[in-house]
Amino acid sequence: MQERGDLPSPKINDDLLRFAFHTPLWFWFAAAGLGSVFAAALISFGLMLNFGLTLLGYTQVQLWGVLITNFVFWVGISHAGVMISAILRLTQAEWRRPVTRAAEVLTVFALATAATFPLIHTGRPWRVIYWVFPYDYSRGIFPDVRSALVWDPSAIFTYLTGSTLFVFIALIPDLAIARDRATGWRYYFYRAAALGFHGTKRQWHLQTIAGILLSALILPVFVSVHSIVSWDFAMAIIPGWHSTIFPPYFVIGAVHSGVSAVLTLMAALRWLFHLEDYIKPDHFDALGRLLVVVATTWLYFFFLDMYFGVFAREPQELAVWQLRIFTPPYTVVFPFILIIGYVIPVGLWLFRGFRRNIAAMFWSSILVNIALWMERWLVIVPPLSHKQEFSFMWLTVYQTQLIEWVLVAGSFALVCLGLLLFSKIFPIIPLFDIKEGQILKQELQIGRVRVPAVIRE
Repeated sequence: MQERGDLPSPKINDDLLRFAFHTPLWFWFAAAGLGSVFAAALISFGLMLNFGLTLLGYTQVQLWGVLITNFVFWVGISHAGVMISAILRLTQAEWRRPVTRAAEVLTVFALATAATFPLIHTGRPWRVIYWVFPYDYSRGIFPDVRSALVWDPSAIFTYLTGSTLFVFIALIPDLAIARDRATGWRYYFYRAAALGFHGTKRQWHLQTIAGILLSALILPVFVSVHSIVSWDFAMAIIPGWHSTIFPPYFVIGAVHSGVSAVLTLMAALRWLFHLEDYIKPDHFDALGRLLVVVATTWLYFFFLDMYFGVFAREPQELAVWQLRIFTPPYTVVFPFILIIGYVIPVGLWLFRGFRRNIAAMFWSSILVNIALWMERWLVIVPPLSHKQEFSFMWLTVYQTQLIEWVLVAGSFALVCLGLLLFSKIFPIIPLFDIKEGQILKQELQIGRVRVPAVIRE
């Protein structure tokens, strides 16, 4: 990092705890707006409980659509926390410090939102209990433990538990600082949450070791979660889904969307909370260079998936890819994904001036996630539109309904509202991490040269 100004500890405390202790007027308008959108989604869900899935755009053959697309999308966004925090923490990347907590919190809320969509998709969420535990013993019906649909909840809730612990462990020192500065009910809240942390040598040692262990232990879960989500499709014998390339393809797509979402969040935090002293153009530059590599790898697997389907020369696979590329409305979606998911953003990120332009990075990252949502929709919907001979010859176009788009908007509102409320209660940038970075940037004399202390480490 080149742009590392001097930030005294009192200034760090004042800047990063200001929003937790003082509530600006815009907060209430933002919370009310997001809450209204989420309330509309809850009403839509209530209508679905009453009238069933007939309100959606499903047909006799189209059983998965926008709801499952949202599920895959939000699971992908959740990979932001591990990619930015765990991996960069283990590699000791200095530029990670202002963005780790925002990425971790985004992971928690994105995963929690993703977990709701399979429940909504059932139409009768209370019947999920039948799929988890054996029932109707007289007929001997049991859940199929070989199904990826059974593995999904285990992987997702393990990931959610690990990510929540990740957030909390890193939050403890900051809660202690907030406790020492708070009065009234806030003091008692932060005192209980800080768990008696007073900054002793042993407490710092345990906190550091816990952070490193969680970073290492959560990495296998990071890979397995989206691999298992991909097996929801790949283990089916439906043309267009039954592919061995899906696990790495889904994982790299998740990293692409997750890191782009962190980029969007960084720009929003900088503007909303006036964090110009903490989130600098250097951070956007570093993430932009990382995304060039990630996006190019995603593009490689995108075309590799198409190559595997076409190279097999199986009529059903060829029919699905013909549907995706040459049949409206998919014929518009396919090139649109490539243009806004790779050509435009990577074309900008290759130039340092654009990478350091925060507005350009903000809008290009939003384009990426629009493209990645559409890419998940293109993966899920067309294969179900084409059925084999001798059973059905229907070729149906999935028409989404208004209620589905309300649920999509509600999911975005839920994640944004969760991030906003978390930022109101807890510091969204880790104070102790910023202070540690200030210490490590100090220069030490080694031989005849002076180098930053971080190099000494």
